[in-house]
Amino acid sequence: MTETIINLDTINPIEFFGVNNKKLDLLKRKFPLLKILSRGTQIKLSGAPEQIESAKEKIELVIQYLERNGDLSENYFEQILGGDDAETIDNFVDRNPNDILVFGPNGKTVRARTANQKRMVQAVERNDIVFAVGPAGTGKTYTAVALAVRALKNKQVKKIILTRPAVEAGESLGFLPGDLKEKIDPYLRPLYDALDDMIPADKLGYYMSTRTIEIAPLAYMRGRTLDNAFIILDEAQNANDLQLKMFLTRIGANAKAIITGDPTQVDLPKNQRSGLEKATRILANIDGIAHIELDEEDVVRHRLVKAIIRAYEKEHHNENPTSNYLVKKA
Repeated sequence: MTETIINLDTINPIEFFGVNNKKLDLLKRKFPLLKILSRGTQIKLSGAPEQIESAKEKIELVIQYLERNGDLSENYFEQILGGDDAETIDNFVDRNPNDILVFGPNGKTVRARTANQKRMVQAVERNDIVFAVGPAGTGKTYTAVALAVRALKNKQVKKIILTRPAVEAGESLGFLPGDLKEKIDPYLRPLYDALDDMIPADKLGYYMSTRTIEIAPLAYMRGRTLDNAFIILDEAQNANDLQLKMFLTRIGANAKAIITGDPTQVDLPKNQRSGLEKATRILANIDGIAHIELDEEDVVRHRLVKAIIRAYEKEHHNENPTSNYLVKKA
């Protein structure tokens, strides 16, 4: 048995160990054959040399991440511990500062975290229209908004337009209190939340008041021509065929568009079909249109979300063995 001591002098030890040592407990569960002790700003590892070397490599990755970002969620901590290949490691420990998409308020950095999110970024740089399809929690909307904000800050576009179908997910829009804006805002809240992470409140308020950033229901896009804009259609699985065609034909000169959606969460009435599957299918081979598929490996929410998605996918396959919704990756 050998021993190794790792110093945490360059980071906040509380961020490493977690509240009530929750992250330290995750580390111990990852390496059950090691004896792991925390002593102030040090970690002591005791056990077989090969186990110590593996744990040390992961700990050093966490330290690098914290040195660069300052904080680390339990979910990211667990994903770093679980990543065994070079690509996974690079997803979390960004050695290239050019990978940062946006610097948000209070020094927060926003960047693509997973392999498919990075492919999404590359696809947007090379194409004017990108479909990003995948389950909940895979960062589709967040990455799309970050790309839009980056384009605005770099003066590549003059405005950002964010839109969603105002489709009820089991609740009735008509019975919600307030005027039309107050009724619609809950559907658009995820877009506001993403913007709050990336733009200071006073500047965001200015952008909204001058319509530099516009957030509106999909129905409001009809009849418009969207030039010099970065346009995001979120929750596109809730747009029917005609609505998607209408949106795609709004795109004008010097414009980029990202269409995000999760085909497993369609909230349309039973007599309406989602237009997302058809759009990705018939537009698959058009130059300038890219298709990215995200999956449970891209989930950046709570660690249980990944398990939940897998369970539902397994059940869906059991109920529909011939179903195979796939899109071409860029």
